[in-house]
Amino acid sequence: MNNSSDSNAEAKKNCQLCPRLVDYRHANRTEHPDWFNGAVPSFGQENAEVLIVGLAPGVTGANRTGRPFTGDWAGDLLYATLAKFNLSKGQYDRRTDDGLRLKKVMITNAVRCVPPQNKPTPAEIKTCRPFLTARLNTLPHLKVILALGKIAHDSTIAALGLRLKDYPFGHANRHDIPVDETMTRPPVIFDSYHCSRYNTNTRRLTPEMFENVFEKICAELN
Repeated sequence: MNNSSDSNAEAKKNCQLCPRLVDYRHANRTEHPDWFNGAVPSFGQENAEVLIVGLAPGVTGANRTGRPFTGDWAGDLLYATLAKFNLSKGQYDRRTDDGLRLKKVMITNAVRCVPPQNKPTPAEIKTCRPFLTARLNTLPHLKVILALGKIAHDSTIAALGLRLKDYPFGHANRHDIPVDETMTRPPVIFDSYHCSRYNTNTRRLTPEMFENVFEKICAELN
């Protein structure tokens, strides 16, 4: 598994920063001691040109397996789409030992620990944001950020020190980041509705809509 291990960009597995999330992890650990049950690290390559930012680990997905978007429906759709656009190699199989590799892509989450009902509080999102900021700063070749859902979008905008009112979330929106002294070529941000089962079941997000965003991302890379 081509995980990143940068100490500033990754929370410790047994992170203690958010008491409610710690308690929820402990409850899951008691009920499912064989699950990962910790702060889930980013997955991908340090030379990533694309950073995909999700919301948080799913309780039976990444919280169980220890790899972002691995083990639930959201991952089924995301990894199938990455494969379709030649952004991964190997076969995704809902397991961390499936041999899957990403190609110049990294996947992370705005919140690294699983929240109850998949709903982190504003304080928990803010507390976890330094890890996202640090992760952004470790990717010198970054060209595109894909935010999956409004929480991921808002946290990414804040991590970049930008004002939310200037960068409204909307499916398939594209946002240019202004150049500053630390960026010779700042990445662009694309938005998508989150690839959750709820969004796909309600048709808020269809596979075709999701693929359309990746078409735009690939055009940006080229």
